[in-house]
Amino acid sequence: MKPTRARLGILMLISMATLINYLDRSVMGVAKPALVAELKISPEVMGLIFSAFSWTYALAQIPGGYVIDRLGTRLTYALSLGLWSLATAIHGFMTSVAGLVSARLALGIAEAPCFPANSRVLSTWFPQQERAKATGVYTVGEYIGLGFLIPVLAWVMGHFGWRSLFWVVGGLGIAFAFVFHAIYREPNESPRANQAERDLIAAGGGFSAGAPSLAFSWARVRRLVTTRQIAGASIGQFCSNSTLVFFLTWFPSYLAEERGMDFIKSGFMVSLPYLAASLGVMLGGVASDWLIQRTGSPSIGRKAPIIAGLLLCASMMLANVLESNAAVIAIMSLAFFGQGLAGLGWTLLSDVAPREMMGLTGGLFNFFTNLAGIITPLVVGFVVGATGSFYGALAYIGALGVVGALAYLFLLGPVERVSID
Repeated sequence: MKPTRARLGILMLISMATLINYLDRSVMGVAKPALVAELKISPEVMGLIFSAFSWTYALAQIPGGYVIDRLGTRLTYALSLGLWSLATAIHGFMTSVAGLVSARLALGIAEAPCFPANSRVLSTWFPQQERAKATGVYTVGEYIGLGFLIPVLAWVMGHFGWRSLFWVVGGLGIAFAFVFHAIYREPNESPRANQAERDLIAAGGGFSAGAPSLAFSWARVRRLVTTRQIAGASIGQFCSNSTLVFFLTWFPSYLAEERGMDFIKSGFMVSLPYLAASLGVMLGGVASDWLIQRTGSPSIGRKAPIIAGLLLCASMMLANVLESNAAVIAIMSLAFFGQGLAGLGWTLLSDVAPREMMGLTGGLFNFFTNLAGIITPLVVGFVVGATGSFYGALAYIGALGVVGALAYLFLLGPVERVSID
């Protein structure tokens, strides 16, 4: 019997959900110039508002991962999607800093299960040799979507005001939550997957029938934290995520305020870094799976593209010495391309996480990596407020690229599944 390809439909489903996820958390970056003008917000306070999302997002990772293990992917993902989209829409009604911070805190809690759930879907639906390409597909949507939608969102804001951005994007997500719940099923429950496809997934290290969840304990959390594979990947992903957070929050302001670029007039040029990142994601996934097939080594296949990507992230520092806006866009595109390559961290996690604690491991991993979402906006905001320039901020983020590469090189060790007991 020829295997069906139901897993590709599932991949499209989480790709759309991930695009909405990133659109919801980054739309404030587009709204920021008009928002701060209306509400009279300083750079330091804006950094605080940007950062607030990650306070609850990071803290909710471990509980969110545990909920996925207990309630399953379908229900948890649909509820999360609907709630984070509602929180996004609420941003548009806020008239004070306290209100915006509250909305960001709610958004962080609601979005917390998304990436642990994505990791669980990959391990459930895809054999190991397909996971990197699958990660590339669902991850690329967030970059391509942002790249093409930023000029569109800027147009919407120009015609209808910054509040309309949150209402439009939030409404889209609420509608898609119902679509997700109606379509998603585990492989052993899916009417679109035949037994041959389930056997293919299982033979490649997937676990289509699911695995029994271990009871939560802090001893198991400590065991996960002290495992070199998860510790090394978490540090590396923190560094990579610092670059991503900059592009999702302060990058539009950097172009507008430091480089004097207008989103609508500059058009396609401001989208280039996001499109470069999408290319990096796709190339990283293809290269990773190809290296595994050629070398037979998951360690080489997973780690090499990530290390190269983190080193390219460090190239962002060169923007500090460039005069031409075109050259700055080129170097930012190179750095964001590198961040796309480094996006394989979630694929690596699906290879090393204990089968019985996929959700919790994903939540723990995302907790540490999203500390970048707390720290980066604050660092950038205070640096810009204190110096009136992004010079120190770009140097900080570039240096983290080097630190992340060293973590993957010397700390992470072999890419192999961790045994929790």
